[in-house]
Amino acid sequence: MMKMGILNMEKKWLYPLIATSAFCMLFLATSFNFGLVSSIHSINSLFFFLPSHSNRNQTSSLAFVEKKISPSSAPAKPSTPRFAYLISGSKGDLEKLWRTLHALYHPLNHYVVHLDLEAPLEERLELASRIEKQHIFNEVGNVFVISKANMVTYRGPTMVANTLHACAILLKRSKDWDWFINLSASDYPLVTQDDLLYSFSSLDRSLNFIEHTSRLGWKLDKRAMPIIVDPGLYQSTKQDVFWVNPKRALPTAFKLFTGSAWMVLSRDFVEFVVWGWDNLPRTLLMYYANFLSSPEGYFQTVACNVPELSKTVVNTDLHYISWDVPPKQHPHILNINDTDKMIASGAAFARKFKQDDPAMDLIDKKLLKKRHGLFTLGGWCSGKPKCTEVGNMYKLKPGPGAQRLQKLIAGLTLKAKSGQDQCK
Repeated sequence: MMKMGILNMEKKWLYPLIATSAFCMLFLATSFNFGLVSSIHSINSLFFFLPSHSNRNQTSSLAFVEKKISPSSAPAKPSTPRFAYLISGSKGDLEKLWRTLHALYHPLNHYVVHLDLEAPLEERLELASRIEKQHIFNEVGNVFVISKANMVTYRGPTMVANTLHACAILLKRSKDWDWFINLSASDYPLVTQDDLLYSFSSLDRSLNFIEHTSRLGWKLDKRAMPIIVDPGLYQSTKQDVFWVNPKRALPTAFKLFTGSAWMVLSRDFVEFVVWGWDNLPRTLLMYYANFLSSPEGYFQTVACNVPELSKTVVNTDLHYISWDVPPKQHPHILNINDTDKMIASGAAFARKFKQDDPAMDLIDKKLLKKRHGLFTLGGWCSGKPKCTEVGNMYKLKPGPGAQRLQKLIAGLTLKAKSGQDQCK
């Protein structure tokens, strides 16, 4: 009888025990599904009466996590980089811009084109129509025209605003590019895009090619201290900037730099100035709103006042430009007599050119292998005639231009790595 009583008692507790165990298992399974319990440590904390392995091995666990998220374990970048271009122009620049776009085109890249508000509406509509009708642009989908034109006065901050606008568009449109390049309709390439892509394939993707110096000289008195107002910020018709009094003192919170308005910026740098998680880009943007020729100082001053970024700056704009000494507001207009010097420079681009200058025809024939009205020859080109259809866009055929450009870049990056001529 006593044995039967004990057996009945065990049965009495057996069913509640089974039900409780099943409920616990169901709770744990649900917790995993909803992310309430995410680790062995969390499970052990539920059963607090069990010894915790995680406390004993906390150091080794932390070391494992740090190793897991270290930059060295990040996925490698594709060997072939991609460029994001802004090509901008003004009144009368439609044909120049169209020719420059064709000379620069490659299916791997991204392009934003812009004719400013001074250009007649007919020119802007014609540009949009041509891009819409170009079947390769439609097929690849990598050319975007800014239909709502911006006012750009070039000597004031509106050019910086226009550049940042293009950067924001390119960041929104694609995550798949590595460097941003700003050019005008008066620029023209001296190398093919295959040459450029090949030359940049082995480079650190964080490098920024920005011509710069802190030796402002006469610019301290003529540009840094005067206060200018750009009517382009509030008017729909173009007017020159004007000066107001009194002058201002030089800044002490940051160091001023100046240089070229044309540059090749890493995606990291573009994200830094556009997204602005640090306040410096915004502060400097407001400061340069009243600075004459702010496109020649804003990006330089941002890059060289941030220690992490200053280490990435290579002191060049990769352009061949012929200047007076001291330089004036505009460089010399290039012509066919400058061709040998352009090629010898090893530069990727040259400026300024007049529309359809014979020098550009010579560059097309000798350097770009480009036929009139067609794209620059590249490994991607297919169809008859060549470059009327897209073949293998990842196929590169670098030529002598790549050798010249690589030699130039190698010397300049070596200087940057040694700290010479970098943010000084």
